[in-house]
Amino acid sequence: MPRLFQAGLLGLALLLSGCGYNALQGQDEAIKASWAEVLNQYQRRADLVPNLVATVKGYAQQEQDVLVQVTEARARVGSVNINAGSFEDEAALKQFASAQGELSSALSRLLVVSENYPQLKSDTLFRDLQAQLEGTENRITVARNRYIESVQVYNTTVRSFPTNLTAMATGAKVKPSFTVENEKAIAEPPKVDFGK
Repeated sequence: MPRLFQAGLLGLALLLSGCGYNALQGQDEAIKASWAEVLNQYQRRADLVPNLVATVKGYAQQEQDVLVQVTEARARVGSVNINAGSFEDEAALKQFASAQGELSSALSRLLVVSENYPQLKSDTLFRDLQAQLEGTENRITVARNRYIESVQVYNTTVRSFPTNLTAMATGAKVKPSFTVENEKAIAEPPKVDFGK
């Protein structure tokens, strides 16, 4: 009887090791970590915006509309209630992506406007802020790519046999990926009208 019991335990251990439960847990944690990094980089960008706006404001008073658009876009980003678990909610993820897209667009317009002010472009603080913003945009891209890859790996595991059986048994579902709301719009350069 003890040998039969030991053989049964060994068989159960082998069966459970191939069920994919641990892989699902590890991949879920990787998604959470990569999403936290996405949020961290977007927060870094949001923190740079007030300093950038204040610096530009000193040189470009007549560009008040652009400055207001950037400030309002940053406020909308701050008003989107997002946290570490929000990646599970597809609607919240879309709202977050939309607000971040508006801020990106407003920042692009601000940087285009700054081209008209040689004194601003030569200001050390502005150049430093612009370099930090460019670096942060690169970090955002890397963080988003890592998140997208983590979701892809997890979703593949959830949908693949035999781990799909474990996923069904534990309630693990496919997670939404980070997408761009309007892919055509991001391919077009921002339009700036100085005719006002």
